[in-house]
Amino acid sequence: MSELVIVRHGETEWSVSGQHTGTTDIPLTPRGEEQGRKLLDNIGEHDFAKVLSSPRQRARRTAELAGIEDFEVDNDLVEWNYGDIEGMTTKDYLAQREAAGLPAWDMWDDGAPNGETADEVGARVDRVLTRLRPVLDDGGDVLVVAHSHLLCVLVARWLGLPASAGRGFILDAAHRSVLTFKRGTPVVKYWNVPPTH
Repeated sequence: MSELVIVRHGETEWSVSGQHTGTTDIPLTPRGEEQGRKLLDNIGEHDFAKVLSSPRQRARRTAELAGIEDFEVDNDLVEWNYGDIEGMTTKDYLAQREAAGLPAWDMWDDGAPNGETADEVGARVDRVLTRLRPVLDDGGDVLVVAHSHLLCVLVARWLGLPASAGRGFILDAAHRSVLTFKRGTPVVKYWNVPPTH
């Protein structure tokens, strides 16, 4: 059965600090580069029919370090546009709202202020999945290298759930997951598997 392997890019300074990193194009840390080198070490034999990467350097570099020589950049795989909270942590933004007397906020329900909503990110990953489905239906394996929140939305949409159901998944830096089919139904085979150490 064909597999869709999804990989979050390696560690960056902002993935360590928990800052929202959507449009900011920051590099991997030295640890992130090492993670990239080991990312696919224990994945077994895979001849990917297609490999897609976000255009952000942290995703492209992760793919390169993992030994992927030929991949296609897909602009639909950029991370959630966080708008006004780009570079902020959720904790800091919530404290800012509280100090201003603003009501409670949740990115999955309310969207990023002056950025994207979960449904808008969902529309992008739906386009990606539509493009990948013929490859998977033909029995080819696919690798996608992208970002945490976007890939959490992708798995929700893979399972036929609303984009906001992505809140129920955690995907750590340089971790991978495998999506596949069971009797024709999209399923999760593995989730949040770390690179070898």
